[in-house]
Amino acid sequence: MRLGARTRRFGMGALVATLVVLAAAACGGDDEGELGGNLILATTTSVNDSGLLEDLVPLFEDETGVNVQLIAIGTGAALRMAEEGNADVLLVHAPDAERALVEAGDLQDRRLVAYNDFLLVGPADDPAGVAGERDVETALTAIAAAESRFLSRGDDSGTHKKELALWAAAGIEPGGGWYLESGQGMGASLTVADQREAYILTDRGAFLALRGTLELVAISEGDPALLNFYSVALVNPAKGRINAHAAAAWAVFLLRADVQNAIGAFRREEFGRSLFIPAAGQSEDAIATVIAAEAGNSATSDSTANDEE
Repeated sequence: MRLGARTRRFGMGALVATLVVLAAAACGGDDEGELGGNLILATTTSVNDSGLLEDLVPLFEDETGVNVQLIAIGTGAALRMAEEGNADVLLVHAPDAERALVEAGDLQDRRLVAYNDFLLVGPADDPAGVAGERDVETALTAIAAAESRFLSRGDDSGTHKKELALWAAAGIEPGGGWYLESGQGMGASLTVADQREAYILTDRGAFLALRGTLELVAISEGDPALLNFYSVALVNPAKGRINAHAAAAWAVFLLRADVQNAIGAFRREEFGRSLFIPAAGQSEDAIATVIAAEAGNSATSDSTANDEE
């Protein structure tokens, strides 16, 4: 099953504002401590574009009787919804920004759900000549030096935040005619990058899910700096009419062993690898340490092989 009958999708702007008003008025069950009513789930477009929630949301709705109102927007916009008390629960991927809201008291019980990685993709003719470069800072430096077209989401999403952090780490302030912004979600941005023959940073899940519609190819991947962590976090119920019970139930659902297995298995057979790697009960630091060690071993093996040749 790919889509639940009760699941609703809304974009940004007027539709989001309308949804917030209606859901706040209709949100039942929270005053009495009962599970039910509407759950406003704000999530990133990268998760939504992968199709994962089309599998998970109907299962949750069937189990609980909760009606999930799914808002797929950039992580920055989702975090602002949490600050304003206009969402019940988040599923997002900007760890530093999430932690800041936890410290501010806007979010509670932030838990790691899954991870994958970001990668640079671009046109097959690779005008900057960086194909196969594992170090993402080196790849970005070469793209900027060649002034090859690069498309940024430019929407304060988790992917956009990561991209800006990578440019900063490389000591580059991107700009000029070669640096473009879409202001759109992951799927739409990949389509624009494909049309403009531009490089773009994407999460692996969205890229694999949409790869069949694109001519873009993987250019740079495997750098531990490209790890991409997805977390669930509850909006502080003190903010007002928050369906805290449904939000907590959603978090428990995502972290449950059978659902974690389903997340890991999602479209794995189709692509030969997991789009999302389950991570309940793990820490970002521990995962990063393992990935860095694996990357180091891989680099050593590659170097040894080259020496032997």
